[in-house]
Amino acid sequence: MAKSAGFESIMSDLKAKKYLPVYFLQGDEPYFIDKISSYIEENVLNETEKVFNQTVVYGKDIDVRGVDSLAKGFPAMAEHRVVIVKEAQDLKKIEDLVYYIEKPLKSTILVICYKYKKLDSRKKISTAAEKNGVLFTSMKLYENKIPSWIDTYIKDLGFSCDEKVKTLLTEYLGTDLSKIANELDKLAITKKKGSQITLDDVQNNIGISKDYNNFELQNVIGRGDVAKAARIVDHFAKNQKDNPIVLTITSLYGFFAKMLIYWQYKNQGSQQQVSAMGCSPYALKDYDVASRRLPLQKVIKCISLLREYDLKSKGVGNTSTDAGGLLEELIFKIMH
Repeated sequence: MAKSAGFESIMSDLKAKKYLPVYFLQGDEPYFIDKISSYIEENVLNETEKVFNQTVVYGKDIDVRGVDSLAKGFPAMAEHRVVIVKEAQDLKKIEDLVYYIEKPLKSTILVICYKYKKLDSRKKISTAAEKNGVLFTSMKLYENKIPSWIDTYIKDLGFSCDEKVKTLLTEYLGTDLSKIANELDKLAITKKKGSQITLDDVQNNIGISKDYNNFELQNVIGRGDVAKAARIVDHFAKNQKDNPIVLTITSLYGFFAKMLIYWQYKNQGSQQQVSAMGCSPYALKDYDVASRRLPLQKVIKCISLLREYDLKSKGVGNTSTDAGGLLEELIFKIMH
């Protein structure tokens, strides 16, 4: 069954040993491409069969003719031959592979890892890949989708966590799925299956402070906790290498931008607010709290302050105040 497929359905078929002759894996998110190709590399053939029947090459080290030749080889004492082309975005004239993909050898599993790019859907190679195998486009996840992905990943590892853990991990690790997965895999080694991953676990194993981080700074600003905000800023000022002002300003800009959307959709109900803001219903509670001391005009003023201090941090209109001092000034003005 040839198709343009999703990640879960591809993995489900692979685990059920339903193989197709071509897997053309393309797109901006390398994590899903690596997961599919790694599963094929590790599981289709046993260790003895791999010696004669599995070949892994890199796009910069081979040409289309070489890939074609490898793919046309017949398996030796095995049902399949596996050919994996990693970093295929470096393969010159890749569209010439259409001649093989239009008539692939059924006993070969050809995996093309075409990262950070996509084929022109109008080209014959794209049509052939979809017709005779799997054409998979790996898309970057938006930030508002990361907590849900983390939740699924943690459950697959055999653990659970609360919203604060997911939010903190998203805040500090961003949208790099490979980085998030790597950190969670390391953390899982320290935990008993079935237990809950806590903020303390994150702090102790991933190195993110549960008390002194940009997410917590947003919360104390929203609550109007001047004393706690001062302690966080003082910690940041003393540890500027681990807490660069550019990341704090970026984080706060995201917070106030969501507050702006919050006010725009205030009278349209929580469902519309959550959708427009790109946050979870759980997170909306924090914005409800923040709205009591951050009316619309204050939010607009704070966004203006963030732009001003972003420029100052880059030396525009500032020649003497260091990053720590600038952050203290910025947070004082935001809180008062």
